Amino acid sequence: MEHTKLYINGMTCINCQTRIQNALKKQPGITRAAVSYETETADVLYDSSVISLEQIQGLIDELGYSASVQKASHTKIVGQILRELGIIVILYFLLRHFGILNYLAPASLADAQMSYGMLFVIGLITSVHCIAMCGGINLSQTLQKSSEQSANVSSISRAMFQNAAAYNAGRIISYTIIGGILGGIGAITGMAGTLQTSSFFQGLLKLLAGALMVVMGINMLGLFPRLRRFHLQIPLPHFQKGKPQKASHKRRTPFIIGLFNGLMPCGPLQSMQIVALASANPFTGALSMFFFALGTIPLMLGFGSIVAGLGKHFTKQVLKCGAILVVVMGLSMMSQGTALSGINSKINTLFSAKDETTMKTSDLNHLNDSDTDMEKDGIQYVSSTLESGHYPDITVKAGTPVKWMIHAEKSSINGCNYKILLPDFDTECVFEEGDNTIEFTPKKTGIYTYSCWMGMITGKIYVESE
Repeated sequence: MEHTKLYINGMTCINCQTRIQNALKKQPGITRAAVSYETETADVLYDSSVISLEQIQGLIDELGYSASVQKASHTKIVGQILRELGIIVILYFLLRHFGILNYLAPASLADAQMSYGMLFVIGLITSVHCIAMCGGINLSQTLQKSSEQSANVSSISRAMFQNAAAYNAGRIISYTIIGGILGGIGAITGMAGTLQTSSFFQGLLKLLAGALMVVMGINMLGLFPRLRRFHLQIPLPHFQKGKPQKASHKRRTPFIIGLFNGLMPCGPLQSMQIVALASANPFTGALSMFFFALGTIPLMLGFGSIVAGLGKHFTKQVLKCGAILVVVMGLSMMSQGTALSGINSKINTLFSAKDETTMKTSDLNHLNDSDTDMEKDGIQYVSSTLESGHYPDITVKAGTPVKWMIHAEKSSINGCNYKILLPDFDTECVFEEGDNTIEFTPKKTGIYTYSCWMGMITGKIYVESE
């Protein structure tokens, strides 16, 4: 008997561990196989007279991963980390600068008034994220085929479509059921009002979901192995764990995996679950999740077939690009969360000076570009114009009441900017066509961030000393 330790590259989730381990255990000549997602290794005990080390490596390669007896050099690992982190940073700032992240990141956490059509569109947009997060699971189910089908191309294509359809049908049913349950919980507990009115709570939820997405994306890239301790696993059916499967079981497996997929704690899914909870109605919650899930179907349904025809190398590259996008979207959600929760303001105030004489040069430049006030009868009047996709910066003085008049044309009001939140001043405003007035009294100097109800569009309020 021979014992070897293999280093495996390409595992994107804990289910990859299960897949490789089950495949190895089924091979004649392999007595024991223990695969670790955390360390990216496989300990294999095998009979070299029955199966060779090269054949074991080839088997792992056939599954879409790569295996070697030597660990990659430290220099190569560090180079990979720096390269992919650099790509993430550059991509994040580019997408943020051009406003593209506003369309990629999950749009809402708790607006129960969103239309079902809008929820479908959000699902369609964020299905890119679904490909990245669940692409490996999706492929593993889409590409499974019986030995009888292996020689028939048309049978393989048919089986792949059936598997993909079953997997996604399971997802839709799971999402819908969970949405109904959450809507019922919202109705019973009365949490809907809190979710819709508390920007701080919504901000914390976005921070949590964003952090989760960042960790999962980094784990998919394999940049920091220690982070892989924080992983999730879809509970697989009992018949999947190394036992021989009947044909009926094989047909049901993609559907069952799809059902369990609804339990995954991913950012967009969590966002829509909060929408369902905020609806405070089981039927509305179920429909909300149904239309969101329906929006994710077109891209998810065709992903397996397209990738299968383009080869394993392309699959790896697609999943890697998807993982990078997951991290970028997670960072965007965290940014939105800091805006909604008021953390941005606290950070700005902490690092900025308390008066104009010591304020940073960059902040002074912003002051020059902002809308300044005009004081009359002990009240500061500020006038601004609402623009689609942009909020103005304003400058006011501490200790004096502010009347901020914002003129909004009908064409400038959209689903994102129609509701403005000033969490530091416990104030909000829903824009209507014409002149809108926001009243508050700034008590302390500093730089305060305000945002739209989704945290995507932000502006700053510069409060100077009297």
